[in-house]
Parts: sequence; structure tokens; C-alpha cells
Amino acid sequence: MKCLILAAGYATRLYPLTENFPKPLLKVAGKPIIDWLVDDIMAIGLVDGFVVISNHKFARHFRDWADSRSSQFERSEGSPSFTVVDDGTSTNETRLGAVRDIQFAVESLGLDDNLLVVAGDNILDFSLADFISYASAKRASCIMRYYEADEKRLRKSGIVEIDSEDRIVGMEEKPAEPPKPVEPRPDGKPVQDPSKCIYCTFCSRKCPAGALTVDRAAKTWSLDEDMCIGCGNCYEVCPKKAIVL
Repeated sequence: MKCLILAAGYATRLYPLTENFPKPLLKVAGKPIIDWLVDDIMAIGLVDGFVVISNHKFARHFRDWADSRSSQFERSEGSPSFTVVDDGTSTNETRLGAVRDIQFAVESLGLDDNLLVVAGDNILDFSLADFISYASAKRASCIMRYYEADEKRLRKSGIVEIDSEDRIVGMEEKPAEPPKPVEPRPDGKPVQDPSKCIYCTFCSRKCPAGALTVDRAAKTWSLDEDMCIGCGNCYEVCPKKAIVL
């Protein structure tokens, strides 16, 4: 597996800090942002090469970084490779954008390995290990997503719709009217998320009060609010986390 690191942006919102220096190489807690990502990914042991796609303005900075990283492994057998690709752009106005940069790197190097694509300026408070293991087990193209309830942030984000098997069935970039997320009830009683529910009947079978009725054939889910005691059993047993509390 190769890791393709997107680092061809210009980080104009951080000017003057990034006017003449790339954001991924800024140090956080004594180490460049990109190194935090690379070190985490290397520890997983599934990636044998890193490719950084840069713009022309900052390519030399990334080449110096790549040379420094490579020199750390000169005598190590099976050490990862570090390659920098220059996309040829020099201004924010002429930038290619993430998708075209991925295409540029793949075509320039003839990449045909599995690819882990990450943004080089992300500071994560978690390891990518679980995601890489998940994608390897699925043997399919996977993306990382997270739940966002804030409507203002949703308008500035890419919205992904998934089915009960975690397959992507829709995607919309920065929607003017984002879909309303399923919100928990103030009384603590369960709410069904139809987009995730597979109508397996686990919740109804484990409900001690008999308050839930699920019909797998008809794909219906109903709650008798008077009988519900709000114990949370349904949430605990739901294999798809289609119950919101």
C-alpha cells in the first residue's frame, strides 16, 4: 500500500505564516504536522511508500523533508520510500484541487497499488490504524467520515449518505439545505434512524417492556411510548447503531 499525501494547497488563511512556507511542514509540539501523520501510518506496518503531491512553489521544501526522512532509513531493510511530485502550479488561483492532484500523482508515477489518501495538514487526535485495518478487511474503497450535528458546519462540508451496510449511496458538497440528523429525544426514549436500520428485530426481542415492534418483511419499526421504560437495551444490542438515545 502507498500513502498519497495531499500537500499542494497554499493555506492562504494562515498568511503571512504560510506565504513562503508550506503548512504541512509547520511544527506542532516540536514536530512537523506531516511527521505526526507519517509516524502514525508507519507504525501500522502496511504502507511501504509515501508520495507527497506538492505545488511548484513549495516542492523544494518537501524534497528537503523527503531527503531527511529517507536518510533516517538508509540502512534499514524494507524501509518506506519517500517521493515528492510537483503539480506545476505556483498560485492559489491556478491550483489543481484535491481530485486533480490525486489524478496527477497517479498518472505521473503510474501508481497501481492500494492508496491511502490523506491531507497533509491534518492534526489528528486519534490513530488511523483502525481505519486502515477496516479498509483492508473490506477490500473496497473506503472513506473516513464523522457525525456532525451543527447545521452551519454541514453547509461547509461534504455530506455522505450511507445505507444499513455502510455503503455510500449519496454525496453532496456544501449543501444549502443539509439533511436533518436524527436527534435524541429529551425524555431519553429511543428514536430510530431509518437510514441505518436493517430491521433485524434484536431491539424488540431484547425490550423487557415489549414496547418495540419490528416487522422485518414490511420494514417497519414502532415504539409504544406508554410502555417504554427508557432502559437503553435496544441501543446496546443494535448491530448498526440505528437507535439514537
